[in-house]
Amino acid sequence: MTRGAPLLQVSGLSKRFGKAGPAGLRDIGFSLSRGETLAIAGASGSGKTTLAQLVLRLQEPDHGTIQLLGQDITRLGGEALRRMRPRFQMVFQDSMAAFNPRASVRRILEAPLRIHKLAAKGACEPIIIRMLEKVGLGAEHLDRLPRSLSGGQRQRVAIARAMLTQPQLLVLDEPVSALDLSIRAQILNLLLDLQEETGIAYLFISHDLAVINAVADRLIVLDEGRLVEEGATAAVLAAPQAEATRALIAAVPRLPPGGPG
Repeated sequence: MTRGAPLLQVSGLSKRFGKAGPAGLRDIGFSLSRGETLAIAGASGSGKTTLAQLVLRLQEPDHGTIQLLGQDITRLGGEALRRMRPRFQMVFQDSMAAFNPRASVRRILEAPLRIHKLAAKGACEPIIIRMLEKVGLGAEHLDRLPRSLSGGQRQRVAIARAMLTQPQLLVLDEPVSALDLSIRAQILNLLLDLQEETGIAYLFISHDLAVINAVADRLIVLDEGRLVEEGATAAVLAAPQAEATRALIAAVPRLPPGGPG
């Protein structure tokens, strides 16, 4: 359910790869409210990850604006952008690749607190342990290396790292696609619990409409860099208008009635 005024407003966003290359994204616009989950779906190559990277300022758009908390972050740079960074974070598909393999969980989770000057070094551990407990882990994991954790545990650490800065927006790029079905449901439930507790907004990137059906309030569908469908998730899935949406639905054996289980 949408809660309040837009937290994120994207307008006319375009990105071309190379001077003569195809447009990665063309004139994309959408909004996301506090406490809401907006899913972005599309086949491989449709522009989902490019859009996520633009919102996070990991790439620069050719045209358009991205307003977060009423501020145009496409115009920010240097110290002004660094001050905004704690407010929007990301969880990647491959948690193993997102971590320094030689860093312990303790070091991984200390990093955002120290980089953003949110806690002195000696004060980090109690904050980290509380966050680990929120994501279903504990102090016994502090000295573990990423390779010694299961895929689900690594994704819990990735979520904990992102949440430590108390962001208002979390971009999730295929966050459960690499996990077994049973673990996938646990991580989706964890995300829903954290959203209920904190009011965080999620921009949820996925090609899997069954997952989207479980967590997303609204859905937009991309096809070859264009936004071809938008609406409440249940309405879009019940009566898809775009061929790209119908193709995604056809790839799902059966959409459950709702909830990650």
